[in-house]
Order: sequence, then structure tokens, then C-alpha cells
Amino acid sequence: MKTMRRLSAQGRIQVRSRWTILAVLFVVRAAFAFQFGSVGSVAPQLSQSLGASLADIGILIGVYFAPGVLLAFPSGALGRRYGDKATVLAGLLTMLAGELLMTSSASWSVQIAGRLIAGTGGILLSVLMTKMVADWFTGREIATAMAIFVNSWPVGIAIALMLLPWIATRFGLHLVNLAVAGWIMIGLVLMGFFYRAPKAAVSVEGERGSVTSETVYAVIAASSIWCFYNLGLVMIFSFGPTMLVEQGWSMAAAGSTISIVLWLTAISVPFGGFLADLTKRGEAIIVAGCIGFALLTVLLSRGGPVLPVVIAVGTVSGLPAGAIMSLPARVLDPRTRAIGMGIFYTAFYAGSPVGSAIGGKLSTLLGSASGALDFGAAMLLVCPAILWLFGRIVAGQNRPALPST
Repeated sequence: MKTMRRLSAQGRIQVRSRWTILAVLFVVRAAFAFQFGSVGSVAPQLSQSLGASLADIGILIGVYFAPGVLLAFPSGALGRRYGDKATVLAGLLTMLAGELLMTSSASWSVQIAGRLIAGTGGILLSVLMTKMVADWFTGREIATAMAIFVNSWPVGIAIALMLLPWIATRFGLHLVNLAVAGWIMIGLVLMGFFYRAPKAAVSVEGERGSVTSETVYAVIAASSIWCFYNLGLVMIFSFGPTMLVEQGWSMAAAGSTISIVLWLTAISVPFGGFLADLTKRGEAIIVAGCIGFALLTVLLSRGGPVLPVVIAVGTVSGLPAGAIMSLPARVLDPRTRAIGMGIFYTAFYAGSPVGSAIGGKLSTLLGSASGALDFGAAMLLVCPAILWLFGRIVAGQNRPALPST
């Protein structure tokens, strides 16, 4: 009886531990989102200060992800060699250095350099922290955990949209940079003092697994879905405030209104992940969510009633996230997870900067930020087709080999 009580207590501690670890990872990744969203949230004022067009702002937004094309793949190897925690701490320090560089000068070249340096640190966080969640939750509530984890992205950006325009209006852009730096420092403290790796992850550290060509194709397909889905969301929060300012809204009111999308997404993302775990119909949730999100985005860009459409977008847009992020876990085991997530984020970061730049360019050509939202809707409609391709690859991978004759 005492043994049973002891095992039960150990089980409760383990459950508490993994959810506590998830909370730490959530706050740290939200700092990453807060930094990324800092440009779009103050885009009108930043455009005036730098003398930049919407196309330029699109480049400044997208360049944050540009280092991922070269660094996402080796990030997994760095984590395996130096440890996930140490590599993430190095990434946070790099993010802080980039933000402080942007604080030092309003020069366009310094702003670009600062975003590139900060984005380099963000890449390390993206690859390794996603792996950390998979290490703790694969085989138990993985879609729910991934949904909560990726929810840190809309939460961080929503806070940026609400807080940073207010700071920029009253205290200037310099204080915006310092606010971002402050959150990154909080992330450093949390990661340094509270994160620990699960025993299962430690036991396979240093082991090398082989990744088949079918696995690579499946991971790239999953990454493409994540990339196009995120482009739809990025167009909303990066160019949505500017679109409303074009319609006569104040910058603070526009940012606060668009932030409603992110706050409601903070509810719909974990609900979608829970629904995927409960029904085992994650692919159906991805398809329905992406199509609904795309149609509502078009309605918003076409001058539909802003508040009801914004509420609808936030309610629907988060549903596919957890199911999408659980796709790589279907084809990666603990030994291949680091290199597999490196491949996943390499493909993701190859598309993200290009997509943001295209959205900004279309807005400039069409004379309105609504062009970026239409582009995001088109990207969302591509996701179901890529999901079908992912399913075909996985089915072929799991098909039993024909006996030799």
C-alpha cells in the first residue's frame, strides 16, 4: 500500500513537472514572439521615423527569420553537442544583443543588422524549444501540449500590439526596444533557473539516428503547412493595423483591435489541440480551420464589419495550430528529433522572409495594406493540398515492404 502511494505521488510530481516546464517554455517563447511583433505593431510610426515604405517594413519584418535558412538545420546539432538548455540561453543572449543594437541607432542599416542578429537567436529558440516540448510530451497529450506551446506566439504578439503602440506614442520608439529587451531578460532568468531536461531525452543524448528520404519529404511538407499557415497570421497582425490606420483609425486603436485576433487565438489554439487529441481527427481540423481562416481574412480585407470579423478570425484561426505542430512527431523518434526539427525549421524559415516581403510589396503596388491580407488568405488555401501530400508520404513510409523473391 505504501509502495502504491509512493508511486502515485511520484506520478503526480512528474505530471506537475512537465506542465511547469511547459509554462516556462511558453513564457520564454512569448519573448521571441514579442520581439518579432515589435516591428509590425508600431509600423506606422516606424515608417515615419525611418522614412520607409510598406515594402521596406515588410522586409524589416521578414528579415528576422532570414538567418533560419542557414542556421535552423545546424541548430539541432548544436543542441545535441552543447545541450538544449545552454544553446537556448545563447539564443536569448543573441536576441538581447540584436535588440540593444536596434536601440542604439535609427539608421536603416543598423535596424536591419539588429533584426538579423536578434533573429539568429530566435532560430535557436524555435528549433530547440519545439524539440524540448516533444521530449516531454511525445506519447502523452502531444497535440494539446504543442497547441499550448505555439499559443505563446499569438499571446506575445497580442501583447506587443496592445502595449507597444501605447509606449511608442507616449515615450518614443527607444522605449519600445527597451521593453522588448526587458522581456528577453525575464526569459533568460526563467530558462536559466527553472528548465531541466526529462530523463528520456538525457538517455538518448549523443545517439545518432538516421533520417530516411521519406521522412525528410514528410517533415518538409509539414513545415510548408506551418509556414503558409503562419504567413496568413503574420499578414493579419503585421499589416492589419496599417490597413485600419489607412481607414482613419488611430495607431493605438488599430493595434488594440487587431490584437483581439491574437487574444482569441490564445483560446482557440489550445482548444483546437485538445479537440485533435480527443477526436483523433487532427487533419480534418487543419483543413476546416485553414479554409475558414482564409475566407474570413478576405472578408476583413474587403472592408467587412471590423469588430465582428476580427472576433471570427480569432475564433477560427487558432484551431489548426496544435494539429499542424504535431505532424513532425508522427515521423520522428527521439534519436532523429533534433535533426528532424532542424529540417522542419530550415524549410519554414526559407519561406517566411520571402512571404513577408511579398506581402509588403503587394501592399505597395496596390496602394493598400489589404493586399497583404489577400496574399495571406491565398497561402492558407494551399495548406490542405500540402496536407494531402503529407498523408500520401506517411502512408507510403508505413506501407510494409514486399517480400523478396
